[in-house]
Amino acid sequence: MKVLHYLLGLIFSISMILVLLVTSIEAVLYWSPGYFEKEYHKYQVTDEIDIEMDDLLHVTDVMMDYLKDKREDLQVVTRVGGTQRTFFSQRELDHMVDVKNLFIAGLNLRRGCLLLAVVSAGLLYFLKGKLSSILPRAMCVGTGLFFLAACLLAAIVSTDFTKYFTVFHEIFFDNDLWLLNPNEDLLINIVPEPFFVDTAARIAAVFGGSVLLLLAACLLSLYCSKRNKRCHQNNTIGTVM
Repeated sequence: MKVLHYLLGLIFSISMILVLLVTSIEAVLYWSPGYFEKEYHKYQVTDEIDIEMDDLLHVTDVMMDYLKDKREDLQVVTRVGGTQRTFFSQRELDHMVDVKNLFIAGLNLRRGCLLLAVVSAGLLYFLKGKLSSILPRAMCVGTGLFFLAACLLAAIVSTDFTKYFTVFHEIFFDNDLWLLNPNEDLLINIVPEPFFVDTAARIAAVFGGSVLLLLAACLLSLYCSKRNKRCHQNNTIGTVM
């Protein structure tokens, strides 16, 4: 029974870590005021494609709403180079369908992991497992292992971001629509590779910080639980004597 208890604890742990990962991505992309504008200024995007910042931010808002399925299409008309035009080419629109599907899959994964975490904790309670002991222990093990794996992955990717950025696309996309031409497609100009480097680093920082906070909370919980147990044993011994 103990093995089942710890297995359920581990499932809870992994589920919550994946929830934190997806939430970290969403936090950077959606909950960081001025992030895109700051990056656009940093890489002089408006000069690169000859567009006003307000127009570019409008395009960005449309794009981010589209990724969250808050709008059905990505058709947006704006002024580029002094001329009114549709911002995205057909190839970009087709690629963004794939990006949207991937983003929605991530949000669905988070919902599934939250449900799995609740179910595993519920089963643990039903099977008379000690939640205050098993879950913090499992979270410590799970977050520790996942954090080490994430650090190892970050170290590998940092050796050649371009290479592993390509590998990422080859794994998650089953076509070559992501191979855009900077001379024809505006999307690759507003979010160049350095933008993804910055974004990946920011996500890693947010995720790493949240994992460390969770780990610290689990260690504190275990310490308090152990201290209370020791005090209870001392009080019991004192009563017997």
